[in-house]
Amino acid sequence: MKPNPGREINQIGKLLLEIGALLMSSGANTARIRITINRIAQAFGYAAELFITHRALTLTLNEHSHAEVFSSTKRTSPHGVNFKVVSGISRMSWRVVEENWSIAAINAELRRLTSLPHYPRWLVLVMVALSGGAFCRLAGGTPGEMAIVFIASLLGLLVRQQAHQHEFNPYLCVYLSATTAALISGAFMKFALVGKLEHAFATSVLFLIPGIPLINTFSDCVDGNFLNGLSRFSHGLFISFCIALGLLSAIGFYGF
Repeated sequence: MKPNPGREINQIGKLLLEIGALLMSSGANTARIRITINRIAQAFGYAAELFITHRALTLTLNEHSHAEVFSSTKRTSPHGVNFKVVSGISRMSWRVVEENWSIAAINAELRRLTSLPHYPRWLVLVMVALSGGAFCRLAGGTPGEMAIVFIASLLGLLVRQQAHQHEFNPYLCVYLSATTAALISGAFMKFALVGKLEHAFATSVLFLIPGIPLINTFSDCVDGNFLNGLSRFSHGLFISFCIALGLLSAIGFYGF
């Protein structure tokens, strides 16, 4: 018989909710979250029932031999992308099964994963700006237009980061970022001495496209998680609307 089973099931339940919330806020799809939670719960001898929504998780654990039940709900933080956490938790879940990890070992690994440093800010800015220039080239842009998109993307992302640090609404952050990028590329387009630079203006906001929410939308719908799929689709659609609104603001400002 397990010592103090009630205390253990509560510890495991809270731990599993924390893992699920981390996965959700780091960009994992619904199927991955459910599989990971079930894998760890079964390693400790519990059956897990998980209800996942876009902003909250509800978990019920039960252990038949002790008739112990844990049920609780946890809200998730705003969604982002952190594949270090997603892949790290996935690897950890297999090690829990294969190496019989304790609750303390799992907590220690979670602390390590959440403390991993992000990429330097300057590196993120430069690489995103380079990707924007690459999109411009794929659309048929000239080297000059690629340089314009590089500058517009870099400054647009910088505005988004600053707005996020000041805890602005996430959608407002996207709008401000799109408007900044479109105004910069639009200025070159408005006062260009050679060429019209449409490619630069059209591709200057592509770094904001919500790829992860839209990919997870498709993945969730294929797996039958239509509620979460529609929630992610709505999230991605509203981000796209904010991008379009930023472009429209620049078009109105310059009178294109």
